[in-house]
Amino acid sequence: MDKLSQFLERLSEYSGRAIAWLTGAMVCITFLVVVLRYGFDLGWIGLQEVITYLHATVFMLGAAYTLRHEGHVRVDIFYQRFGPRGKAWVNLLGTLLLLWPMCLFILLVSWDYVAVSWELLETSNEPGGLPFVYLLKSLLILMPLLLMLQGLATALQSWQVLRGQRRRDNDDEHQQEVL
Repeated sequence: MDKLSQFLERLSEYSGRAIAWLTGAMVCITFLVVVLRYGFDLGWIGLQEVITYLHATVFMLGAAYTLRHEGHVRVDIFYQRFGPRGKAWVNLLGTLLLLWPMCLFILLVSWDYVAVSWELLETSNEPGGLPFVYLLKSLLILMPLLLMLQGLATALQSWQVLRGQRRRDNDDEHQQEVL
């Protein structure tokens, strides 16, 4: 169980770090769009859409990384006062009762939408736009899958804490072990 949760956390960690590099590309392309538009009176819809694609990719595929590092917004008035077992219960129940049902809902609602886009090999409606809208829409499937995998890692770790097999308080030892 421990090896599986470590593997899933490494997946979230490495994918999050890789995705983070896209923010630099997004800044550079945005700068280029501004310079071309205001300096040379040139504009390319495709280049502007690249920024949208990059932003969506960072946001959607970075969600599991953010969950791994407990960076999502939550009300932790009580959570911060809990000990390791109390936090493990909150994390386990939150994953089982909130995270996974929401991810399953997103998957179910998005599946046909994404499938139709793939059938059509949907492209941008804008002249000069990118021909990969179907790839962009596929993020609606990848995001909940990655979140569910990170949720599984969290649930497994919480279960281990509750069984007394691990002390989960995000200490440096655990962080180094996963990386």
